[in-house]
Amino acid sequence: MPALCGLILAAGASARMGTDKALLPWPPNTEDGTTLLAAQIRALRPHTQAVVVVTGRNAERLEPVIARCGAEMAVNPAPERGQFSSLQTGLRAVLERGFDAAMITPVDCPPLSAASLERLCAEFAQAVTRGFWAVTPEHEGRHGHPLLAGSAWIEAILRAPVSSNAREVKRAHAGRFVSVPVPEAMDSSGMNTPADYGAKAQARP
Repeated sequence: MPALCGLILAAGASARMGTDKALLPWPPNTEDGTTLLAAQIRALRPHTQAVVVVTGRNAERLEPVIARCGAEMAVNPAPERGQFSSLQTGLRAVLERGFDAAMITPVDCPPLSAASLERLCAEFAQAVTRGFWAVTPEHEGRHGHPLLAGSAWIEAILRAPVSSNAREVKRAHAGRFVSVPVPEAMDSSGMNTPADYGAKAQARP
């Protein structure tokens, strides 16, 4: 299997949340100071050889968490262009570090369990040998994150104009993706508002 680099997209302004989503406590009812960004890094690290976090104007705020968790930072110089620009920034950083495959997630999509991530990795290893580009987790017909992607998908993303989005690229190459069932509910839209975050808090034990 290609060596995986974890990639967390955390450059958003979090305008609707009113505070940086990456620094929200996670799980929501935790009292140990763990943030959503730290939880994401810790979830991805056992399944990857490195983790890169894409930041934007929030780089100074997130850098201590990134360093403390043993990850690396890539800064999107123009995060106002949207998440696709952060994805392209992050994938260039992945390639610069010598990787040709990535485990990719927005910071505001809660991390899956270790068992689900292990299953995704195993399915990805088989998929790339059969010529597929990527695998995505799926639950009851809904897809989410992380996406495990190989070099062909990375190249397709980097060739696309910055005005595009990952959904369009995936739609253009739908036959190259494999869906992997997982037990966790999927919410690909992430947490954008305090109400979204509160709903996740209610859903946690």
